[in-house]
Amino acid sequence: MTVTGFTRYPAFIDDLARSESGRLLSAELGRRWPETSDELCTIVRYALMPSGKMLRPMMTLHAAEAVGGDPRDVLAAALGTEYLHVATLVHDDIIDADTLRRGKPSVPVAFGIPNAIVAGDHLIFHAFQAMVDGGAAVPPAQVVAAVTALAQAGQDLCRGQVLEAQLVGDLDAGARWYPEMIRLKTGSLFRAVCQIGALLGGADPDVASALARYGEHLGTAFQIRDDLLSYLATPEQTGKPATSDLNNGRPTLPLLLAYDAATDTSRVELLAVLHRRGAGPGDVEWVTALLHEVDAVESARRQMVAHAERALAELAVLAPSPSTNVLAGIAAWMTSEMA
Repeated sequence: MTVTGFTRYPAFIDDLARSESGRLLSAELGRRWPETSDELCTIVRYALMPSGKMLRPMMTLHAAEAVGGDPRDVLAAALGTEYLHVATLVHDDIIDADTLRRGKPSVPVAFGIPNAIVAGDHLIFHAFQAMVDGGAAVPPAQVVAAVTALAQAGQDLCRGQVLEAQLVGDLDAGARWYPEMIRLKTGSLFRAVCQIGALLGGADPDVASALARYGEHLGTAFQIRDDLLSYLATPEQTGKPATSDLNNGRPTLPLLLAYDAATDTSRVELLAVLHRRGAGPGDVEWVTALLHEVDAVESARRQMVAHAERALAELAVLAPSPSTNVLAGIAAWMTSEMA
């Protein structure tokens, strides 16, 4: 299996959301977070619903099924991965002062920063509770291994966030540390969701490790894709402001590649844009033009595709099955054309 480039794959992710697994996750999410007069639960429900693509819990279910497990036995744990993911989004929006998330006001804007902090924390605790909600359906040793995988991912996420903050506005250091930063900040949770699914599905250690590597490479590709979306898609498509990365001086891969290839004059101007920490009139347009001028967009795409192909190679340990096909399809979607 190979990923040869940006292949148009428009319906896949929508079809996945409408699949039996997608409907199962959505129904269970709504059941666990009904409308209520409880203020904290209302905030958490606002953060969770309507849900995004729910890629992470979907991958947990299909990883479990691909190794011979019953996805219904890992349904709660799969939702737990979404809780941790959404918690990081809520906290990220506080850190970055982003006002828009998934096409609506971010949680800090809608409910205030103190409530957003508490809601994010609440989701983290629920994520760990969800790992053990399978009860007697899964052997205790597998549950312990899944909780450990989630805890390791959470620790890596925090390290990645701090590393990213250290690199703000520093394109020289960013070039050195970017791969490690996105491995920690994004790759770690993708790694965990696949590893958790495999462990709870009863996979042997070698297969679980292969699926963990699949997830980590896929998460790395996903972060590069997210970096590119700021310059290739509209805020309506991404659900967040186009200026977010520039406003926060973030060393994303396209910016790092552009800085490496640009003239000295363009480098100085690019640093000035990042140091202003607020994209002024024409800044986004100028940066976008520079990225295309020095081929930074295409270079970033090639790195994204390379990680997706490494992810696909790890699926060789799995027997052919519909769930294996879904995991392969997610990698193909990840590198699909963004337009």
